[in-house]
Amino acid sequence: MKLTGKLEKAINAQVTMEFEAAVVYRQLAIEMDVQDLPGISQWFFAQSDEELVHAHKFISHMTDRDAHPKIAAMPAPGLEIATVLDAFKAALANEEKVSESIRGLYRLAQEEGDIDALPLLTWFISEQLEEESTVSEIIGRVQLIGEDGNGLLRLDAELGTRVPGAAE
Repeated sequence: MKLTGKLEKAINAQVTMEFEAAVVYRQLAIEMDVQDLPGISQWFFAQSDEELVHAHKFISHMTDRDAHPKIAAMPAPGLEIATVLDAFKAALANEEKVSESIRGLYRLAQEEGDIDALPLLTWFISEQLEEESTVSEIIGRVQLIGEDGNGLLRLDAELGTRVPGAAE
């Protein structure tokens, strides 16, 4: 089934949003690198790579359905990050924004009767639940650590085990 109309436009907007999310995570990685936390920086770089994979999933879906993906202009992240907690709170806010957008796509696909889009969107809904849960858990751990430098360094080492480019 050819992808057309409102859903095509909305998925194109989602493609741009996924690229925006990747840029946000790149900036968060830079912020953590500046704070000499290479493991947390690496975690954010890996998350950025995963967002690019997500963009390409939407792009593939569009091209498979004879639609023309187009990346729109994106604003700079404009993040003010002073602490690790700030960084992960920004990450969670970003994930929540993406999650809501995907739920909107799902509702639109239902309204449009586009059953071909539903399996992809169902996968993304599950993925976003996982993303939000992971970031929320890290926030909880950062809050438990507080100002404890040893705890922060342990978290940095743990999160640094995530390998960039090892996304779905």
